[in-house]
Amino acid sequence: MSGEREAQCPARRVVITGMGAVTPLGLTAEDTWQACLAGQSGVRELTRFDMTGYTTRIAATVEGFDPAEYMTGKEARRIDRFAQFAVAAGRQALDNARLEIAPENSARIGVCVGSGIGGLMTIEDQHKVLLEKGAGRISPFLIPGIICNMGAGMLSITFGAQGPNTCITTACTTGTNSIGDAYETIKRGDADGMIAGGAEACLTPLGMAGFCAARSMSQRNDEPQRASRPFDNERDGFVMGEGAGVVILEELEFAKARGADILAEVVGYGLSGDAYHITAPAPEGEGGARSMSMALKKAGLAPTDIDYINAHGTSTGLNDKNETAGVKAAFGEYAYKIPMSSTKSMTGHLIGAAGAVEAIFCVQTIRDSIIAPTINYENPDPNCDLDYVPNTPRKAIVNTAMSNSFGFGGHNGTLIIKRYSE
Repeated sequence: MSGEREAQCPARRVVITGMGAVTPLGLTAEDTWQACLAGQSGVRELTRFDMTGYTTRIAATVEGFDPAEYMTGKEARRIDRFAQFAVAAGRQALDNARLEIAPENSARIGVCVGSGIGGLMTIEDQHKVLLEKGAGRISPFLIPGIICNMGAGMLSITFGAQGPNTCITTACTTGTNSIGDAYETIKRGDADGMIAGGAEACLTPLGMAGFCAARSMSQRNDEPQRASRPFDNERDGFVMGEGAGVVILEELEFAKARGADILAEVVGYGLSGDAYHITAPAPEGEGGARSMSMALKKAGLAPTDIDYINAHGTSTGLNDKNETAGVKAAFGEYAYKIPMSSTKSMTGHLIGAAGAVEAIFCVQTIRDSIIAPTINYENPDPNCDLDYVPNTPRKAIVNTAMSNSFGFGGHNGTLIIKRYSE
């Protein structure tokens, strides 16, 4: 009987039809991509609050963002900055896809947009109110403002998406897991379209202090644009950023029926847990290797089918060394032949938004036949000896790209995105 059901229900293919982004490099996906190809850095001195006593005083900040372009002032005041970013990137993605959510399709279009940390800015602002003015002055929008799922909730409310509505929170793997889970939601038939991605805005006094205390951020304060240097032997930590990335995923026939422009196809998704340490990756990148191998297996691809890897590449000593080892474990000798770059060298680390923005970069890489570089790669690390596309973009035909994300808690996620063909 199971064989008969499979014969009657062919596999549902899932394609990408729209993209939107708000990042330290630009306020749209296209502006961000062009800045990437130009090798620009979005890392700057952080001036939003007094940085006295902070060991790291730089960050990859979003500049010039105006929520009034996407919502009313009243709506903007009720939600945290990360949710504002989510709505903005979602609006861009829907417009790019030319997808109108209407009563006849709304129940079949869902949302899966996550955040690694959520409304930290709201928490800090309201805690100050509590201390200075008392409990009676706390905003009734405190709780809606801080919960991680409010980006997804606001996208559903704003655009009328009544299908599956979920939020993934897996630290720095959030954006990748969100797109991967949305892909699986469509594949199993629970939706025909999904708004998927991640958003983050934790460049706050507490957020910065916490990562400073963890001693995981770069302290190259005098050279902010040279601070994020993945795989370089002189790297001294990651650079925290903020922003959002959102894609529109659709079941192939649904997209074709409405005449959508198909940008790429999602063909594989892998995920695993390190079961090792709260912040450090598993030795030799073992967990990441399993995630990559799972994605390859589920996509029905061989390692030699991958033309490019967008690395997690955080610019920390442990991540870069272990990701390199994990790629070697998953790909064998072919690992030395795959171009692999870290766009975090330019965007900084967008935490819960990172994987979503990097999936967008994979689509743009396939579309434009050019690979964005890893900037600031000047001093090779003997433990990191793969092809990291150093410092300048590279023209290349990329038909199939892999994107990796790894997060605190031992979360690993891998997406495989392919050039669309009939």
